[in-house]
Amino acid sequence: MSVVPITSPDLDAAEVSWFSALCSDDYQFLGVPDGSLRSSWAHCSSIVKTAEAQGFKNILCPSSYQVGQDTLSFVAGCAPITTDINLLAAVRCGEMQPIMLARTIATLDHMLEGRLTINIISSDFPGEKAESNFRYQRSREVVEILKQAWTQDEINYQGEVYQFSGVSSDPAKPYQTGGPLLYFGGYSPPALELCGQHCDVYLMWPEKMEELAGRMKAVNSVAERYNRTLNYGLRVHMIVRDTEAEAREYAEYIVSRLDDEQGREIRERALDSTSLGVSHQAKNRELAADDGFIEPLLWTGVGRARSGCGAALVGTPEQIIERINAYQEMGIRSFIFSGYPHIDEAEHFGSKVLPHLNTCSLPNVYGRVPQSAPSTPLAIGERR
Repeated sequence: MSVVPITSPDLDAAEVSWFSALCSDDYQFLGVPDGSLRSSWAHCSSIVKTAEAQGFKNILCPSSYQVGQDTLSFVAGCAPITTDINLLAAVRCGEMQPIMLARTIATLDHMLEGRLTINIISSDFPGEKAESNFRYQRSREVVEILKQAWTQDEINYQGEVYQFSGVSSDPAKPYQTGGPLLYFGGYSPPALELCGQHCDVYLMWPEKMEELAGRMKAVNSVAERYNRTLNYGLRVHMIVRDTEAEAREYAEYIVSRLDDEQGREIRERALDSTSLGVSHQAKNRELAADDGFIEPLLWTGVGRARSGCGAALVGTPEQIIERINAYQEMGIRSFIFSGYPHIDEAEHFGSKVLPHLNTCSLPNVYGRVPQSAPSTPLAIGERR
């Protein structure tokens, strides 16, 4: 598998992150709501604290209008209850006036003392069906205004969506010089153009390895036109058990009560349900074998009950470590994992796999906050 150029100087360490289920996406049985796992401040903040205790470097805090917690308020609440883990806040561009958004993000960055990262989202608003080119143009303008606010004394911007002249940006200076890292996912040409020009980490959903490599090459070719190099990330679910049979049995267990009609309703309520990326996840399910696997270890059954990231890596600790290493050899530097239920699976992965990986914080690698040494992995069977 060919390697795509990356910003970071080596592949010896990667950012290994978890996921806080703000959007009511936590189940024991997929598609079967469980009151004890519903989206709430108490439950979702417990996921964050568990991920930090396990040693994850970052945690994705997603965004939804229909269900769950408000992302930026949630991230603010996590500032005083965490000390080490970064927070990856999903921001839907256009939802907030961009200069006010710049100030909000800067405030959060100070509250977290540089532990803030941002996931740029370009999906529709409730009741909106905007054309793709417009949504990405809106996101582009928001990102360009954020960067002006974070790096200049005055905002002067004349775009198709936003126009500002001589607006002071004094309140909008973040803790991190240049602002938080920007993570971004999208498959269309306007999405790749925006990411290649302005963002730091290109996030992908699970597909066959050769398809991931092709996406990395496509966005890298855009970045090269702007004299930039990117890091690459993979968002995928995890089921890790001591034996492969146990892992596969658990995969079948979590979908054993899934009603396909309920699963369809869950998928379609998401604002990105008609996006190109979601269509590729659906195609993966169609192409998978009868057992749901599209390639060794990659199981598409999760996508039957959720929009977006629709597959899980299923295997033993040794198999999962080998696959993560293979992804790193391709050039992937950032991983966002999750599992059902999220606290239980964070502890499974945190005890069985995470101690055997070299991990780092990508903001540290980029020089955004004071550098700390990557963690060193343990051999299988070794304990600290």
